[in-house]
Formats: sequence, structure tokens, C-alpha cells
Amino acid sequence: MRLMKGFVLFVFIATITFYIMEKNYIELEEANDSFGHILTHKKEGFIEKSVPNNILSKLRLEGELYHWIGNNSKDLLAELGEPKRKDLSSYGYTWWVYTKDQTQYIQFGIMNDEIQTIFATGNEISIAPLSIGESIESVGQKLELTDEITYSKGISTYTFILDEEDLRMRPLVKLADNLFLQLYFDTFTEKLSSVRLLTGEILLTQKPYGLRYRGKLPDPPNLTSKEWKQVEYGMEQQIFDITNVIRNSFERSTLSWEEKVSEVAYLHSMDMAKNNYFSHYSQNGEGLKERLEEKDVYYFAAGENIAAQYVDAAAAVEGWLNSEGHREALLHDDYTHLGVGVYRLYYTQNFLTKPF
Repeated sequence: MRLMKGFVLFVFIATITFYIMEKNYIELEEANDSFGHILTHKKEGFIEKSVPNNILSKLRLEGELYHWIGNNSKDLLAELGEPKRKDLSSYGYTWWVYTKDQTQYIQFGIMNDEIQTIFATGNEISIAPLSIGESIESVGQKLELTDEITYSKGISTYTFILDEEDLRMRPLVKLADNLFLQLYFDTFTEKLSSVRLLTGEILLTQKPYGLRYRGKLPDPPNLTSKEWKQVEYGMEQQIFDITNVIRNSFERSTLSWEEKVSEVAYLHSMDMAKNNYFSHYSQNGEGLKERLEEKDVYYFAAGENIAAQYVDAAAAVEGWLNSEGHREALLHDDYTHLGVGVYRLYYTQNFLTKPF
């Protein structure tokens, strides 16, 4: 992923700040070719390696989070009560979302009444012997971080291939035969930002890494337009929640939801998806300033983050956190309001500074 520096435009009395997540279609098409299809040949110069099992046999996983995988919805209700929301995902499971004073944010992915994946961030996440905010160096001393991880299912074998960026920002660790841990690092502070637990089947469905395998890949769910609406709404709320949890960890103020700006963001995400482009400027040349004016949105300053083709909302936020320009918008001291719009896998954040 290549990133471009942000630039600032001063228009009348408003300061409009634009940042670009350059994850363009040429790059995405290449990624899809290597991630989404059976590789029947080796890449040029690719050296076959013996793949370590990378199963942690000596490390005690004492954190409460690890033990939720495989439990059911009754267990969650008994222990944590009703969730804040139940958000449909695009991968066949439903996220049960729990938050606590912006210090703890957890999504439990339930499919067939079984917890099969978890995303968690915040200062009060129980993942001992690890901890959110722990240094990359410290995590590396506890876990074996490798560029290839293998998952076997019957006679099928799948090897996930991590490039340098993956190892730096989102390495993968095999905890057991059918349990994996994704580590999201903040590469600016070099600290652990969030974690994701997931089974091999969920990992294969998402395909977040390069993949070499023998066997069959699971088919992603074929969602209806109504189901996509539910998924998109859930991801908008997730981005809003996770953004505020991250801001809290950096001692920034909490942003308020701005519904009218969310509509502006949604229309831009939809326009990019339907017209096959990726830019802060619409095809008619209009930018954030014009989109806000069209909806009669008043503000002192505004900023925009966009992203495309991340596996879900949480991954998109972590991507923004690791880009200098997007990070600046995400953590900007003066912003007071946020609107989020998601269409399919296109994500837009619109930040505002308002007088009230």
C-alpha cells in the first residue's frame, strides 16, 4: 500500500483538510489475483519453504478473551448481558458489540450460535500475556512472528503468506490447530493497537493475506441488497465507536455523531463504488466542501478519510491509524463531530469542527 502526503486547502473561512488512502484499483486487482484464486504455479523467484506449525505450546494464554472462542450466545448473555448492538457482517456471522466507557471495545462474531471470531481494542482488554499498548519488541519476544502460517483441514492445506507490510502492521500467529491471532500494531508508536481472534474458516473467508493452498476455499455469503444495508450500517457504527476508543487512548476528546454528515459520507462511498473510482473528488470535480454545502452542513473546519477493500470496518480504521495523514485527521484535537458512510467495502469518514 502506497500512501500520499495530505494537503490543505483554505476556502473562505473554512479549513478543509483532505487525506488520501491510496489503495487503488490496479493494486487491488493484483491483490485479488493473488489472494482470491487457486495458485497452481509458483511465483517467479519464489522459494519453497518448510512452514513451521507456529503453535504456542509453552506460552500460557491467560487473558479472558482467548477463552470465548467456541462459546455460544447464552454464555455471552450470562456473562456480559445484552450487547450494545448486533451487527450483521458480510462473512456470514453477526457481530455482538460490547463497549465500556471507551476503554474497552469488543466485537464477538457469532455464526451457528458459536463465537468464531473476536475483534477487541481499548486499554482494558484482557489478553494476557499480551496487553494493548505493549511494544512491538516486547510482543516479538513472546510470540514467534513468521511470514508463513499453515492451516490444515482434512486433506486440504492452506498457507498464508505475509509480506513485509503485513509483518509490520498486522502479523498473524497460530495459537492452536484452528485458532489464529491477528495483531494490529500502531507503527508510529510501535505499540499493539488491537487484536483479532478467528478460526481458520473465517480466515479463509476473509483472505486478508496472500494464500497458497490445495483444497477448496469457502464461498462468501451472497448478500441481498437489504442485508448489505444492514452490514453497511453496522460498519458505520463500528468505525464511529472504534475511532472514539482510539482517540480516548490518546487522550483526545470524544466525537459526537453527525447524521447529516454521515449521509454525505455514505453518498461519496456509494459514488466511488458504483462508478469505479477512488478519490476525494467526485467525477464532476466536486470535493468535500461542495458535498457539505449541498447538504447545508455548517462548520469551522472539516476533514475526510477514505479507504477501500479492507475486510471490514475495524481493519479500515487500523489502516487509517497507520497512515500519517489519516492518523492526523483521526486524532485531530479540534474536531468535534464525525459522520461515517460505508457502501459495500468503501469507507468514508467526514470530520467536523463545529461551534456547538
